[in-house]
Amino acid sequence: MSYLTLKNINKIYPNGFHAVHDFNLEIEKGEFIVFVGPSGCGKSTTLRMVAGLEDISNGEFLINGKRANEMGPREREIAMVFQSYALYPQMTVFDNIAFGLTLQGVDEDVIEEKVKNTARILGLTDYLDRYPRALSGGQRQRVAIGRAIIRKVGVFLMDEPLSNLDAKQRVTMRSEIAQIHRNTGATTIYVTHDQTEAMTLADRIVVMKDGYIQQVGTPYDLYYEPVNVFVAGFIGEPPMNFVRGVLKDGKLTFGANQLDVTKKLGDKAKKYEGKEIVFGFRPEAIELGSKPGAYVVKADVELTEMLGDNTNVYITAGEDKAILKVDPHDTPKIDTTIEFSIPMESVYLFDGETEMVIK
Repeated sequence: MSYLTLKNINKIYPNGFHAVHDFNLEIEKGEFIVFVGPSGCGKSTTLRMVAGLEDISNGEFLINGKRANEMGPREREIAMVFQSYALYPQMTVFDNIAFGLTLQGVDEDVIEEKVKNTARILGLTDYLDRYPRALSGGQRQRVAIGRAIIRKVGVFLMDEPLSNLDAKQRVTMRSEIAQIHRNTGATTIYVTHDQTEAMTLADRIVVMKDGYIQQVGTPYDLYYEPVNVFVAGFIGEPPMNFVRGVLKDGKLTFGANQLDVTKKLGDKAKKYEGKEIVFGFRPEAIELGSKPGAYVVKADVELTEMLGDNTNVYITAGEDKAILKVDPHDTPKIDTTIEFSIPMESVYLFDGETEMVIK
């Protein structure tokens, strides 16, 4: 296992495009870190700089306290799993998994023992004689992971390894990757644009946007204590609802509803009077009906989506729209007016200009 340090890491391409800005992160031994964010946010570029596949424009990258900027990929003792599997089609599963050890000149008996142990961990024992073309997408990805973990390196890097799988395979592979991490204990950096993968796999999540880190924290931290509108809207499914408006007499307009946020703002109520704020609440935080001590909202039902364990209810209140998550047995009818309550402790307020959370 290795620990990693990234200090003020930047990536600037020859054409002047600044892909990663002042990236700072300490990764502990055995930690599972997930980089998450929309396409083009710099997460894969950062991963490739850690792997040595991209040069670091400026800043310092350390492996176990030793500067690694000038090290080649092999010197870094890092294994990488790509989105495309990158298997050799002319080789069997056995030979694909063994490839790295074969290049190192490891004894054949040792290779055979390690491949069989790795195949057992990954559920590939019955497929060692097959070729990649005879495997499913999930099985191919397990082979690619096997080729990485057999080397017993200090760091595993995974770049969107599940993006080519269907929904059911992704769920299965998520649990398998989590189990592999528990078995190996290796320091892991995992890149994805899927916040569900991030929340279910990570010890800590790094949320990125436009090349900048937005927030670093545990899944709990990011869900319950987002630092800004972007993180609050990116983490959670469906995403957090936002209502923008100018604060007038301590109240915010949500359709025909007047929501008094003075108590929530506390001693900052006067500071934000006459300024734009963002009122945020998660779809699952609401309760249907009017509840004492909560923000009560009347809205019209536009659409409902029955999803089995819950129903998404799309509502409008004036020009504002939101999504509510309710028990399927309580699904309201389309084109009716409903009343719902948002507990005060479940409300987030953000500065309308900076979009940072108002503590």
